[in-house]
This record gives sequence, C-alpha cells and structure tokens, in this order.
Amino acid sequence: MAADSSFDIVGQVEKMEVRNAVQQATKEIHTRFDFKGSKAAIEETGDDLVLSAEDEGRLKSLRQILEEKLSRRGVSLKALDWGNVESALGGTARQRAKVQSGLSSEQAKDIVKRIKGTGLKVQAAIQGDQVRISGKKKDDLQAVIAHLREADLPFHWKPTNYR
Repeated sequence: MAADSSFDIVGQVEKMEVRNAVQQATKEIHTRFDFKGSKAAIEETGDDLVLSAEDEGRLKSLRQILEEKLSRRGVSLKALDWGNVESALGGTARQRAKVQSGLSSEQAKDIVKRIKGTGLKVQAAIQGDQVRISGKKKDDLQAVIAHLREADLPFHWKPTNYR
C-alpha cells in the first residue's frame, strides 16, 4: 500500500524579510528630497507596522515606499491588513498595518471548502493556524495547489512541507 503524500497550507510571512524591507524603506526616507526635514517614520511593534508622517499625502508616499520594498523582498502585500488613517498628536497622521501570522479559522474553512469543491480525492484537515492536505496521488495534490493559485484568494497563503 502506498503511503499518503501531504503538504501544509500556511499563512505566515518571513519576519526577517519584513524587518529588512522596513530598514530599506527607512533608509530611503532619510535620503529622499521630498522627506527632507520630515518626521516620517516606520515602527515595527510585534506583528504590527506603524507608519507616521506630517500629513496624509506623505503618509501615502510612505506606504508606497514600504509596499515597494516588501514586494521586492518577496513578501506578499496580501499579508498586510491596513487600518484606517488616524490623526495623532501634533497634527500628524498615523496608520497601522497588521502583518498576517497564520490562517484565521474563516480563511482555513474557505480553503477546505474550495478543496472539497474540486472533487479530487484528497483530505483537508484544519490544524490550528494551518491546513494539511493529504492524498494518495501526488498529481492530485499538485492539482489542489494549482486550483488555489488560480482562485486568487484575498489573503496570503503558501504551500509548505510537501512530502
């Protein structure tokens, strides 16, 4: 009897890549002419990124710089959950972005539902903040990955631990 093959679907990003992108964006802010004398900054606090600037225009530019650096480092922009622009002390603007760490239960259920809708002979099991897909044929597992990539899910995910 052939052993089942499996892989996991996780929703985590590389923290070091996020940190490197923040450092690159901060370096660019300090060298750009339009940010000369500005108090624009990007802070990393746990799973959150906090952007602050003098006004919403500079905050928007700051966000574009950060998103560019993240995408160049291979971090999916779907992994960021942007909050509303808030006004802070001194007339400055601030915006928070929560970095995704794991799949939520709704996201995991959505993935399982999509996999069951394919009709392939695979089993999907939610295990905490990840989903394990197992089946007898590796071709079926690859078809599941292809199906999920085509679905263009509104959140970040990646297949790992393929055996």
